[in-house]
Amino acid sequence: MNSFLKSCTALTIALTFAGQAVAQEALKEVGKGEGQLNIIAWPGYIERGETDKAYDWVSDFEKKTGCKVNVKTANTSDEMVSLMNEGGFDLVTASGDASLRLVAGKRVQPINTDLVPSWKTVDERLKDAPWFTVDGKHYGVPYQWGPNVLMYNSNVFKEAPKSWNVVFEEQTLPDGKSNKGRVQAYDGPIHIADAANYLMAHKPDLGIKSPYELNEDQYKAALDLLRVQRTLVGRYWHDAAIQVDDFRNEGVVASGSWPFQVNTLVAAKQPVASTIPEEGATGWADTTMMEADAANPNCAYMWLEHSLSPKVQGDVSAWFGSLPVVPAACKGNELLTDEGCKTNGFDQFEKIKFWRTPTSKCASQNDQCVPYYRWVSDYIGVIGGR
Repeated sequence: MNSFLKSCTALTIALTFAGQAVAQEALKEVGKGEGQLNIIAWPGYIERGETDKAYDWVSDFEKKTGCKVNVKTANTSDEMVSLMNEGGFDLVTASGDASLRLVAGKRVQPINTDLVPSWKTVDERLKDAPWFTVDGKHYGVPYQWGPNVLMYNSNVFKEAPKSWNVVFEEQTLPDGKSNKGRVQAYDGPIHIADAANYLMAHKPDLGIKSPYELNEDQYKAALDLLRVQRTLVGRYWHDAAIQVDDFRNEGVVASGSWPFQVNTLVAAKQPVASTIPEEGATGWADTTMMEADAANPNCAYMWLEHSLSPKVQGDVSAWFGSLPVVPAACKGNELLTDEGCKTNGFDQFEKIKFWRTPTSKCASQNDQCVPYYRWVSDYIGVIGGR
């Protein structure tokens, strides 16, 4: 744990100099594939038909390129950063609370977008997003995006909860029972931002402008709220499969979650639905980033191009419940359907507060913000009851 915290500290300090981070020079042309490709990905992000034969965007790629795809699943951004620091991977589907840490730590390289023909089809809202673009260089290719939703048991809540207070404050739920021990929270420091987002709506006098830019007073208020939540939480989750089981078998009735778990439970005909409450939501815009010294760069570039095809984008969105980064994927995809993008929230982009790595230098609080390494250590303390 100490080595992990030191790693976070070093990376956070390095973010101050993110503009100076220079990875190896990007590839000039794509050559013959090396025969394999090693990817770190979120659960459900890279499917080869093993769970459902209809969802397979790996097999054809392997046949066409000769690049065998090996996937290492990671459940949190911190786990992804740790794995990338260990080395041995070519690509990672990093969220915004990991991507700049990887750039600052020189773990990823800038992408030569000229070698990704489908780059021109990427949603303009994402092309130059600040969580993977540094000094005009793109350290990756957008993959998927979406909100962190409030998942709930529809037998307990006949109507969708209007507020996140069902997971932050002790109360009697519509079934007449307390929420104590029946709710969950995400087992990752970035969850502090969810508390800050809630406080933005309910304690505006704190002056929070961004849930990722918190001064000392704002940060203390968020931690205090999370300590209240600690008395309610039956289990902190980071493994999507375990959360699915908890909703099915362990009496959990409400939690922040990903659309992936919602889709999985709905497909299993469980009484589950999701909503974005009135306070809004945090969310993720994930980027496929290439390791600075990737052993299989040709296969990696082939995958980057493959990942942006409308077919792949639509299939991933249908499976995960996320949104494609290529708008053309919203039409003509059998799995996603022409209504899928609207259902998943394609028009909600401006309402989502996308994950970012907190740094001490922040525009909204006069460069007096609490940096990420403290989020890590303090959230461990909250979970431990401190």
